[in-house]
Amino acid sequence: MAKPILLSVDDDSDVLRAIERDLRSHYGAEYRVIGSDSPEGALDLLKQLKVRNDSVALLLADQRMPRMDGVEFLQQALEIFPGAKRALLTAYADTNAAISAINHASINYFFLKPWDPPTEHLYPQLDDLLDDWQASFRPTFQGIRLLGTRWSPRSYELRDFLARNRVPYQWIDVEASANDPETRRLLEALGPEAANLPVVLFPDGTKLLESVPADVAQKVGLRTRAQTSFYDLAIVGGGPAGLAAAVYGASEGLHTVMVEREAPGGQAGMSSRIENYLGFPSGLSGADLARRAVLQAQRFGVEILVQEAVGVRTEGPYRIMKLADGSEISCHALMIATGVQWRRLDAPGIDRLQGAGIYYGGGATEALSCKGETVYVVGAANSAGQAAMNFARYAERVIILVRGESLSSTMSQYLIDQVKEMPNIQLWTHASVAEAHGESHLEEISVLCSDTNKIERVPASAMFIFIGALPRTDWLANVVERDERGFLLTGPDLIRDGQRPKGWALDRDPFLLETNVPGIFAVGDVRHGSIKRVASGVGEGSVAVQFIHQYLSKV
Repeated sequence: MAKPILLSVDDDSDVLRAIERDLRSHYGAEYRVIGSDSPEGALDLLKQLKVRNDSVALLLADQRMPRMDGVEFLQQALEIFPGAKRALLTAYADTNAAISAINHASINYFFLKPWDPPTEHLYPQLDDLLDDWQASFRPTFQGIRLLGTRWSPRSYELRDFLARNRVPYQWIDVEASANDPETRRLLEALGPEAANLPVVLFPDGTKLLESVPADVAQKVGLRTRAQTSFYDLAIVGGGPAGLAAAVYGASEGLHTVMVEREAPGGQAGMSSRIENYLGFPSGLSGADLARRAVLQAQRFGVEILVQEAVGVRTEGPYRIMKLADGSEISCHALMIATGVQWRRLDAPGIDRLQGAGIYYGGGATEALSCKGETVYVVGAANSAGQAAMNFARYAERVIILVRGESLSSTMSQYLIDQVKEMPNIQLWTHASVAEAHGESHLEEISVLCSDTNKIERVPASAMFIFIGALPRTDWLANVVERDERGFLLTGPDLIRDGQRPKGWALDRDPFLLETNVPGIFAVGDVRHGSIKRVASGVGEGSVAVQFIHQYLSKV
């Protein structure tokens, strides 16, 4: 934790050096001593310290300074750091002014110049002031702070990005906390820059205005560029299948890199609770599973890049992947484990209000914001049930909207039982969203009941959508064969009428998890015919490594 600050202000350089020397001599082990030779400069410095979220314990100012005396400085500084102790340095002739300042201007103490010896005329009094300050001091948050508004899609994107990449941060909703004095002081310290939301503040004092995840990733040290240009195995996608392949491949000596545009964990990483994965009888969150897997992969030397793959080509034995920043990664074996993304809900108002009350996926970062509200969950699969159970811990009421007549054909029985037992979860069957309403954020939804053909318009501040998923494989078009929905074809699915895929030059059939391009494999939810479960994804990722070894032995 950063040391609290003792700030001294005096336009006389000799006096300033003397007071800094004595303060450091006695308090340097516990406090950081800073000096300023002008009150105007000191006020600017205090604003910077406020933006950095530093703590100021003491303000010690000379009374007689040009343009602004010590009392006026301390009064203005009080508006920035109201908890700091305030003291004047005065000459004997200014004693009456100092006493008046104590009585009328919220000054805590005054010291006469010279204060020699400090052991008698400085330290005892400062000890009392600082002991009093320490008694009420609460350490400030020392990590990244994100300022924005709940209904801002860009703010939500950043919160989700930081959370999924397990970067600690403090969220400050400037609208919800508009009456909070500390928030107001922070916004005043930022000045005109506070209008450029979302704003990301870093402990070193730097800030990003109207920032995007790529900028934040670079600043916090998430790797965005590969260390080398060639790898034995490159994996696109950081879900359970990709992470399993990374762990198994690297543990068996393959020089491995994994590319994920958002954060390791994939769609499973957004799950609030996974309770049917072997070895975790109490269940675990998708984020926790991803965290464990990432640590395991990194222990074996896997490079993890926060990047987006946008194209692929082949050159002899090399598979070359192009990234969004224009760089390329070459490898002998390429694994596609990009999973799926949520299918879009086609109804008026949905796209316009996405990120402002309407969200695809688990929305873990939004759960606390839904306290006391009514939340709608659209979908009938396990992901919808897990999300409903998570939101039920905070929301007053959770309503699950399903098109069918029950959950039995789409949701695991253990989840159905939990949903039924949760008193604040309701199930609306034969129901679908006809329209979303609201200006700057979601305010109401129109729900169509298919068995009565009636539409009911109900209040809503948050809706989370889980209505099936589709692969994101357009970047592989014209290279890797896909089915009509975009899922990648592998192994036996490539054999038609006993014929191998067009252009296949090897004297063998494609391996079980290999695509129509030798050396390019597909695992997990992105693969045609896969079982959409975490355990099956992990299994495919680990099994594929064995086929990759066989392939590499012939390269």
